[in-house]
Amino acid sequence: MEPQTGFLQSRRLSFYSGFILAGGFGFFANAHLAGFQRTHEWMLLLFCFSEMLTAGFLLFRSDPKTVSVIHFDWIVAIGGTFVPLLLRPAPWGIVPFAKYAIFVGVMIQMAGLISLNRSFAIVAAKREIKTKGLYRFVRHPIYASYFLTFSGYVLMNTTLANLIIYIATMGLLFVRVFREEKHLALDSLYREYMQKVSYRVIPFVF
Repeated sequence: MEPQTGFLQSRRLSFYSGFILAGGFGFFANAHLAGFQRTHEWMLLLFCFSEMLTAGFLLFRSDPKTVSVIHFDWIVAIGGTFVPLLLRPAPWGIVPFAKYAIFVGVMIQMAGLISLNRSFAIVAAKREIKTKGLYRFVRHPIYASYFLTFSGYVLMNTTLANLIIYIATMGLLFVRVFREEKHLALDSLYREYMQKVSYRVIPFVF
């Protein structure tokens, strides 16, 4: 095994990257907690809780059996994780009641995290393959939750900066779906799962 490949698949990198990413989620959650204290908008508090839950799963995820060593996969995964953390509360939104899309998205996110449990990953990696819970319906329910949550967020907190971040996030999310499946499909069990569950993110659509 080449030194670079061994490092990318090492437990040390997995631990420290999880710790750094969890810290990023913590700063994001703190900004939204401060927003809640200013506006008393309960959706910001729910957003805060969901991101801290994600940070917790990052810290306690299991060791991967395989991790992609393709640099592009790492760039897309890290970018797709950190870019949405730049979203910030705004005093105005074009669709204020989009907060309810955030609520639905966060509920799906939490259910997806519970279904995935310690198999949660950032970079394309194979841990225990999950096929129960929300994974009976789509192969990437957490990404489905991100689509709802971030769409609702930008409609509720509309600024040019948030819109640019949203577009970048959705583009990275779309690429991540295909890059992760390319890595996971190296496993015959995952290929069987793909045949049983036809849709990636949205039932009957994609």
